[in-house]
Amino acid sequence: MPHDPHLADRMRAALARRNGISERAMFGGYCWMLNGNMLCGVEVGRFMFRIGKELEARALAERGAEPIVFSGRRMGGLVWVDEKACRGRGLQSWIELASRFVRTLPAK
Repeated sequence: MPHDPHLADRMRAALARRNGISERAMFGGYCWMLNGNMLCGVEVGRFMFRIGKELEARALAERGAEPIVFSGRRMGGLVWVDEKACRGRGLQSWIELASRFVRTLPAK
């Protein structure tokens, strides 16, 4: 997934003070892990968040969110969120929602 360096910098700054965060090059871009599990990522003009299937309907009801579809297959529990919807406190809100799910997974 091609990435936007500006959005990657925003994500790094937003995650800088959180414990258990690591960054990995994945899918041609960058993803951030929480305790070894994928939490979020960036692409050109949008962010990716792993929110889990139980929170998916709630997440997709938010402005700027859409499901992730790869090769015609919908990826349950993952959403794209437009960069404009992540301005101000928006980015932190999405990180919190994704963290809520990813914290339930066993550490890797």
